[in-house]
Amino acid sequence: MRKCRPYPAVLLSSLVAGAVLALVPLGSVAQLPSPPSPACGSYSFTAIDFPGVNRTRAIGLNDHGNIVGDYVDSSGVRHGYLLSQGNFTTFDPPGSIETRALAINNRGVIGGNFLDSNSKRHSFLLVQGAFTAFDYPGATATFLQGLNDLGQIVGAYNDSAGNQHGFLLSAGNFSTIDFPGAAQGTVAGDINNQGQIIGNYGDAAGNTHGFLLSAGKFTSIDFPGAFSLTFPTGISANGEIVGTYDDSNGTTHGFTLIAGNFCTVDVPVTFGTFAFRANESGQIVGMHFHFGQHGFLATPNSIQKP
Repeated sequence: MRKCRPYPAVLLSSLVAGAVLALVPLGSVAQLPSPPSPACGSYSFTAIDFPGVNRTRAIGLNDHGNIVGDYVDSSGVRHGYLLSQGNFTTFDPPGSIETRALAINNRGVIGGNFLDSNSKRHSFLLVQGAFTAFDYPGATATFLQGLNDLGQIVGAYNDSAGNQHGFLLSAGNFSTIDFPGAAQGTVAGDINNQGQIIGNYGDAAGNTHGFLLSAGKFTSIDFPGAFSLTFPTGISANGEIVGTYDDSNGTTHGFTLIAGNFCTVDVPVTFGTFAFRANESGQIVGMHFHFGQHGFLATPNSIQKP
């Protein structure tokens, strides 16, 4: 069994213009081709740190610039937060002993998951101040990972045998998502308004690969040269995919994938970068490690014409 690794709380183990993603029939696997080195854009980085703590993650982002994530307090307890117009608001579902806030859509609906006093993992929605908890039927743990503006939700669940599967919750109905041939579980990480789903799966060697599920067809995603980890975690309405990969030194880097082109996104002077979500403006939220765990907002710099 592979434990759910949606958006890590700790560091794991320490452009061809006009290109499109080639889709293959359900049940088969296609690898995205390695592109030539593209000219990647640059970003301006803004630190996101919940006041008074040194362990903050920025994970969810919408087109209005609202950010959700979580932080660990001085007692070691994790709480969710919303950052809107420069103001932090903290929250926890009733009965939670650990809260992870992972997604926010353009309607302001917040999603995540939490542990109850019996250490069982449940998912939640927070809508206009009201919490709703839910579980995949029969699951021993349910992990919401992403949601879109249409009310569709994706995530992962553990079954009674300890196996991990992705799921889609749409119009009140659950369906299971399993990458064909995955040996160590599947996680559905995010869904955009076009119904495209990204996620990750584990192979028999313990390596983690990404995938895109679009129109019922899977495409495998691996960052060129990644050592053992390609971990997509967000997909915007325009199809920009963001996530994390590792190199042969065990260092993690953020990445974007746009129209078949991969680019690295790294916070300067840091020990590891994770990129989680992108919005329609191309802004990215994530976290990095530098004498603590910190969230960040990356904003694309304007391209200067010669």
